[in-house]
Amino acid sequence: MARSRRRERHVDYWPGFVDALATLLMVIIFLLSVFVVAQFILSREVSNRDTALDRLNAQIAELTESLAMERSSKRSIQDELAALQASLAGAEAERDRLRSERDGLGAGAGQIDSLSTQLDQQKDISARALAQVELLNQQIAALRRQIAALEDALEASEARGRESQAKIADLGSRLNVALAQRVQELARYRSDFFGRLREILANRPDIRIEGDRFVFPSEVFFDVGSAAVSPSGLQQLDKLADALKQLEGEIPSEIAWVLRVDGHTDRRPVNSPQFPSNWELSSARAIAVVKYLISKGISPQHLVAAGFGEFQPIDPADTEEAYAKNRRLELKLTER
Repeated sequence: MARSRRRERHVDYWPGFVDALATLLMVIIFLLSVFVVAQFILSREVSNRDTALDRLNAQIAELTESLAMERSSKRSIQDELAALQASLAGAEAERDRLRSERDGLGAGAGQIDSLSTQLDQQKDISARALAQVELLNQQIAALRRQIAALEDALEASEARGRESQAKIADLGSRLNVALAQRVQELARYRSDFFGRLREILANRPDIRIEGDRFVFPSEVFFDVGSAAVSPSGLQQLDKLADALKQLEGEIPSEIAWVLRVDGHTDRRPVNSPQFPSNWELSSARAIAVVKYLISKGISPQHLVAAGFGEFQPIDPADTEEAYAKNRRLELKLTER
């Protein structure tokens, strides 16, 4: 009697340790996922900013080239104007000289008139050149204003980029905290749910916990080669449905969760009109379990059925013991 009491007081800490490790792993996976999403958003923002910067730099380069051309044209006109002004000064000196001779000698009146006409023409040309220089000065000033506006826009774009990066970093931090809280909450409910299942199923040795999954041999619910739930399997599913309905009432609505039912077979081929391969058999068994749980009042939004055929074995050996391990259904409480 004393030995029996010692066995009753023995506590199995292994499932709790496995739950803690699974929770830690899920937190790390979610944090990595968030980091990847944040990096993707940041790279897209940086790419958009780089595109805008390239476009602005191209416009600045084009305006700079135009400014250089205008400056070259201005220098050419200024050189021409200087030559005209020199010619005008020479003509005026010649005119003055002839007038002096005319006043002194009373001759060369026709030549003086000709020089006066040429002088007037040179003045007109000089006036037009000055007007072109003034126009060029206005165009250069306009180009400088455009370049200044583009530089202001470039600085504003860089400032917005820095602000966006800061917002993304803050959003990523808050999202990490929120996701970590959701993961912790769901892990707590999963641990409670698995604890209830262990109590309901009376610690059957053929039903085990592996990581974050509850593993049932297929024979618990189905006969060999069949996807119809057996009478004894229906009794087990009734217990599972009761625990799941209680869990639905406890998990807050803002937590998006599902119970995933995964069907697995051994590697021996199946070929029948109903099940051409192990894919169909494993999927049909998972769907049969999900449909029965729905019929017992479980919300379809909280159930997922998946078939993996023989391609996710627990034991790859070609023995009857390995085949029995691989024929299984797995229940996993996870995020949707």
